Amino acid sequence: MTIPLTYLFTAGRSGPWCIDRLTPVVGEGLPDASHLTIYDAAASLPDPIWVLRGTTSNTRYSQRAEINALTARQEGLGRARATRAALIPIRKTQAWWDLAQDERRAIFEEQSRHIGIGLDYLPAVARRLHHSRELGEPFDFLTWFEYAPEDSDKFEDMVRKLRDTPEWRYVDREVDIRLHRA
Repeated sequence: MTIPLTYLFTAGRSGPWCIDRLTPVVGEGLPDASHLTIYDAAASLPDPIWVLRGTTSNTRYSQRAEINALTARQEGLGRARATRAALIPIRKTQAWWDLAQDERRAIFEEQSRHIGIGLDYLPAVARRLHHSRELGEPFDFLTWFEYAPEDSDKFEDMVRKLRDTPEWRYVDREVDIRLHRA
């Protein structure tokens, strides 16, 4: 079992990640900021413009073979060459949450190939999913991605493919935040 860890994505005027663009994709955006810092839940926050909280958790919607494939191909965050990043917070509609777990899984993977698409871009794009819905946050999920500049086209292709799936019809708020290491 994974021990949940809470992270704070804090936008402000300084930090290790420079925000290149902050774009609302669906629904309301977020206030402009120039930098982002990721803290653990115990950190004190210096005058943030906005803060998004998310927690790591056990793997959901994935079958054992998929988990094994992801684990075998995924490289960790914080790689020296991965100087580009994206934070993509999303919120799904109430219709999504009204579905049973097996119905969400069918849309997520059998129809949309969410895991399969992600696997196609490993190890170039590292990622960590944070759950926020249970924390009462404005988004359900915060996904943090890191990649090298030469993998930027791969990342864009992956995001485009994911947004062009039946699963994304259930997204009613999404913000695309692109960053580079300061």
